[in-house]
Amino acid sequence: MKQIILGTAGHIDHGKTSLIKALTGTDTDRLKEEKLRGITIELGFAALDLPSGQHVGIVDVPGHEKFIKNMVAGATGIDIVVMVIAADEGVMPQTREHMEICTLLGIRHGFIALTKIDMVDEEWLELAQEDIMEFAEGTFLEGAPVVPVSSVSGQGLPEFIKVLDEIAAAVPDRPSTGLFRLPADRVFSMKGFGTVITGTLVSGNVSVGETIMIYPLMITSKVRGIQVHNASVNEARAGMRTAINFQGLDKTAVNRGDVVSTPGALKPSYMLDVALHFLESNEKPLKSRTRVRFHAGTSEVLGNLVLLDRDELAPGEDTVAQLRLDEPVTGVRDDRYVVRSYSPVRTIGGGYIVNPIPHKHKRLRPEVIEGLRRMMSADPAEVLAYLIEAAGYEGVSFADLKLKTNLPDKHLTTLLQAQLSSRAVIQVDKETRLFIHQATYEKLKTEALGNLERYHQKNPLKAGMPKEELKSKFPRLSPKLFTLLLNQMLRDNEIAQAEETVRLAGHTVSLGIDQADVRHKLLDIYLKSDLQPPYFKEIAQNLEVTPVQARDVLSLLVDEGSLVKVKEDLYFHTRNLERLKERLVVFLNKEGEISTPQFKDMTGASRKYVIPLIEYFDTKNVTIRIGDIRKLRRG
Repeated sequence: MKQIILGTAGHIDHGKTSLIKALTGTDTDRLKEEKLRGITIELGFAALDLPSGQHVGIVDVPGHEKFIKNMVAGATGIDIVVMVIAADEGVMPQTREHMEICTLLGIRHGFIALTKIDMVDEEWLELAQEDIMEFAEGTFLEGAPVVPVSSVSGQGLPEFIKVLDEIAAAVPDRPSTGLFRLPADRVFSMKGFGTVITGTLVSGNVSVGETIMIYPLMITSKVRGIQVHNASVNEARAGMRTAINFQGLDKTAVNRGDVVSTPGALKPSYMLDVALHFLESNEKPLKSRTRVRFHAGTSEVLGNLVLLDRDELAPGEDTVAQLRLDEPVTGVRDDRYVVRSYSPVRTIGGGYIVNPIPHKHKRLRPEVIEGLRRMMSADPAEVLAYLIEAAGYEGVSFADLKLKTNLPDKHLTTLLQAQLSSRAVIQVDKETRLFIHQATYEKLKTEALGNLERYHQKNPLKAGMPKEELKSKFPRLSPKLFTLLLNQMLRDNEIAQAEETVRLAGHTVSLGIDQADVRHKLLDIYLKSDLQPPYFKEIAQNLEVTPVQARDVLSLLVDEGSLVKVKEDLYFHTRNLERLKERLVVFLNKEGEISTPQFKDMTGASRKYVIPLIEYFDTKNVTIRIGDIRKLRRG
């Protein structure tokens, strides 16, 4: 049996709460203040079994203009709305605002209850019905049934239930798959149970014993128990009015507007890209960066509404915009939202989320505007390709794509597999399932090759560019993508690699006559000086080239392996070091250990060379230091 949520809407004192009580026997005004003032302030909840056997959860919302934010919170997850209009007053300001809110939230099923018919005569009742027909024209309730009822006498209640049963049968089933999300509309403590969170489960399912996370606070807890319509169950599914109590969760840590979901599934964001409809009922245009109250799910957050393609928006117009919020929210593609003016407070517009985790956009950028419009109109495969390409070098993970597309895992995986097979997309990381677009990879490769070419031009005597220096040219690049890039360019013979440096495959070091002479002199000096070479700064003073030129030739000799750097400014000829290493290994194999004085005797060098040399062999894993002696490092 599918899950149906019925929500009330309408002006204050038009009989929403009385109607629910007459239908279900439940008084949804539970607060002392509500009893004293005779108005609904907070959300109320009830349940009703229909003749067909369908079970309906009911959400009663406040009608007073001061509590519209509570009304919006209650409208989250509603399948059917009953617009309640009193026969003695007809259509009133909050009737119209509630209709606008329901339209903006994407509610498409509903009907009208004409209440308090016992308070008017037949002629007045006819006038009220004409007023309602005119009000509903052009809305999603145009042509919907109008059911006259009296909560006092019970007149019309059977017809109300019959109409509700028929509409409930026409409401499509919610998808069985999807991301588990429950926006909290109530948080309270119960003795013996602990903290309880209630809400309408908008998608997915949850079971007793599962670990969950409260967003945006990122607090984890375990589901201790679940109730649906006051009955304990092991699992709750999308569309159910659900109460969950949690193990070890502090009530003060959770607020209305927080979202219960799977750990790591959602991503809090201070920005949202949205499709915006500015209501025709607005008197003035909307200027960019207007301060607004943003309502989505059960949350209300202040922020600024930035128009991306214009400076102001006329009443009745649609556009793309970016919401920049004071507090983070967790959304998913296609989530509906409402915006209300900061002061005086009234509903001015709304729409749906296009991208729940965007970057900050600059205004009036054609590529940004066109990209968002593509996301709004393209099919899922095109949207997916666009999202991966727009992510650039950073790439985009499977988890983020779920939020940006709102596709079930299986459908998203199928689309990704098709793009991987056609090589339009590359998977960078199997563990996090990170993807980049092929066009992004080609651009990255072109830039990497360009960086290498510029490096060779600037440093003609260096055999290659340090890998870390090349990586630093792409600060947002993940290590795995950088490794993938290098490996692919190596396989394609576009680059060559030697230890920690890379070079273009065709790059060779060619020395000028002066440089070749310096190379010969340096090798001769270091070879003849054996294990007591001069420091390089001393050698450079006697060379007939600039210090920079001398340093370039020195780097070349180190890169090609002819010289070895042992410490800053101290270099040895590789042949001399290898001979010393052979003698050291023979000695250690025979004697088992060597002291620093013994090593000094072996080298015949002064102490300023002995210490750097023995420490060099430590770093190369030839020896291991134990106290004041060295031993041969085994393995």
